[in-house]
Amino acid sequence: MIPHTPSETPPPNLSALAEDHYFSANPPPKDLEKHIALAKDFIDFHAAAGRRLVLVTSGGTTVPLEKQTVRFIDNFSAGTRGATSAEYFLEAGYAVLFLHRQFSLLPFSRHYSHATDCFLDFLREGPDGSVIARDEDAGKMLHVLRKYREARDKKMLLVLPFVSISDYLHELRSITRLMRPLGPKALLYLAAAVSDFFVPPERMSEHKIQSTDAADSVLQAKKKVAAATEEEETFDNFDSSPKVPRSKRLVVDLDPVPKFLKNLVEGWSPEGMIVSFKLETDPAILVHKARYSLDRYQHHLVIGNLLATRKWEVVFVSPGNPDKWIRVPRNKALTGASPSTASPALAAETQSDEPLDPKSLPEAEPDLEIESLIIPAVSELHTKYINSIEQRRQQKQLSV
Repeated sequence: MIPHTPSETPPPNLSALAEDHYFSANPPPKDLEKHIALAKDFIDFHAAAGRRLVLVTSGGTTVPLEKQTVRFIDNFSAGTRGATSAEYFLEAGYAVLFLHRQFSLLPFSRHYSHATDCFLDFLREGPDGSVIARDEDAGKMLHVLRKYREARDKKMLLVLPFVSISDYLHELRSITRLMRPLGPKALLYLAAAVSDFFVPPERMSEHKIQSTDAADSVLQAKKKVAAATEEEETFDNFDSSPKVPRSKRLVVDLDPVPKFLKNLVEGWSPEGMIVSFKLETDPAILVHKARYSLDRYQHHLVIGNLLATRKWEVVFVSPGNPDKWIRVPRNKALTGASPSTASPALAAETQSDEPLDPKSLPEAEPDLEIESLIIPAVSELHTKYINSIEQRRQQKQLSV
């Protein structure tokens, strides 16, 4: 008789375990349930209409250093890529769910909130005491206002904020799960500059991290310990001078943020088309890193860009396709381009398969917004993706 051998226990799903641990250890934002309700109504409305919907994430994520946050780590992102892309997605007929860093740029208002002039400089007082747009700005401002009101009144735009890396991931997971009824008509355009590191809550200080020992006397007095011998502040934790003892410096111990893109592809939004971004500063590794990300997470498109040239060129890296560079034509840029004036048919420069030399570019920013070229190209890929899913379903039905 052959002895019975118990079946092998399947290996644990490490990705799922990491997800469970992170979300149980990091509390959700206080407005998450409110945001979920708003997002569900928005998604259900457009799912019933059979409309394409894009989730655009935008802006940077903070990394709090204290539970009652005073200090945090941040990055340079102002949300320009996301806010600009959202307008072009609306022009392309998409409903847009805009998940953005609080106080970063927003669609439409970005034209004025990101200007070097104060917003009030665009206004003047009318003869009857009313507030009106400055004559030279009135035409463009009216056009932007009409576009904004059209998107709002037709329920084509929903704006939801986040602040920290934890807030972002809670919001992202909840919203992408709600998008499942959209099937392949869901597009996830992950333009937010997400932190790679964070401080776990159990290692966070409850109160503001003290940069000096000025409060020692108070703490010691409360503990009935001898008063501090020095009354004045004697050191600064942020002084990196070698003369300062290591014990008196601020040393921040960060953990890597779990990589949830695989969970997003396989579980949170299994049928939606997923677009991620890869920002680098070294041109020699940009395409390699984009390809590595695509191979590792098995999603649908990585848009690579370099910090110095991100407003002039990007590279599309997608499965089974040659790398495609999209560039603002330097000799055909449109003055004052906006979603209403920039022509998506304007040919992009694609002749070179190497990154541009920043020294070869004009000092001024391009007049044509590169998002006017990115979004039509993304939309075209999305159409092909939707068609491929539908063909697969039809073949499956025929085989049955």
